[in-house]
Amino acid sequence: MKAIRQYEFGAADTLRFEDVPDPVPGDEQVLIEVAAAGVHLLDTSIRAGMTGGPFPPPTLPMTPGREVAGVVRGVGPGVGSWVGRTVVAHLGMASGGYAALAVAPDAALHAVPDGLAPETAVAMIGTGRTALGILDAAELAADDIVVIPAAAGGLGALFVQVARAAGATAVGLAGGPDKVERVRALGADVAVDYREPDWADQVQAALGGRKPTLLLDGVGGAVGRTALEMLDIGGRIVMFGWSSGAVTEFSSADVVAGGLSVVWVTGPRMLRRYGGLRPLETRALAEAAAGRLVPVVHPPFPLADAAAAHIALEARATTGKVVLTP
Repeated sequence: MKAIRQYEFGAADTLRFEDVPDPVPGDEQVLIEVAAAGVHLLDTSIRAGMTGGPFPPPTLPMTPGREVAGVVRGVGPGVGSWVGRTVVAHLGMASGGYAALAVAPDAALHAVPDGLAPETAVAMIGTGRTALGILDAAELAADDIVVIPAAAGGLGALFVQVARAAGATAVGLAGGPDKVERVRALGADVAVDYREPDWADQVQAALGGRKPTLLLDGVGGAVGRTALEMLDIGGRIVMFGWSSGAVTEFSSADVVAGGLSVVWVTGPRMLRRYGGLRPLETRALAEAAAGRLVPVVHPPFPLADAAAAHIALEARATTGKVVLTP
């Protein structure tokens, strides 16, 4: 079969498209013919060997990829009647998703709801479950004014939709006029280009004197800091990443002066979530099947172009969830 292989940590060109033996499912495992594989910013960190925390670098050589959807073509001992069914699964860290065939534990499988495209299922099994975990921590309410950096991204697009459905005011930040228009089309009440030097003034003018009450911060850096300074007294900050390359900086004095509440959601906290992550995956797929959440999916990259997908993601040249297809 064809697969992406990596023999050393480094830049995107370390990803090689090669012929490798077909994997064989072991006990309580299934073999999936991959129709779509998810690509995440964390994948680029894994590729570079810069994971840290609870995510140590994987052993090389490896095939990257943590999320797949497709048809079950074979099963190992101890597995029930999955053959022929369309499924989606989160495989864990760097577990072979960038391939024509992937092995998954049967306990990780979800049947893909009728009418849900493989790309959508992949978006919801990873990005969707993370979005719901973040939103659970945020306790979003109708009277919130929520600032959403990277609102054109996979997570941000879902945040905008949930905010609007809750009756909250959604302030979407995006990089560049095209992405701003996409955020506006998602229903954001305010959509601005954070690359413009006066973006914070634009937000304040659009809000007419009201101040944001909630910041969903996965960007960090200067954007995160500026958004933090805009928050109303008693504002909440839910942190989950630093796609800018640096975590939003603040001190205990900032927290005290603003009466702020700050929580970091991803990493150990989410991994140790009561009941585990599977209920989030089930909810995410159900929300998509019901049409209540519609993930934005970037035009798929061919599996052979996984390196190009990584480069585009790192350059913030994508909109929504990035996927690979055969």
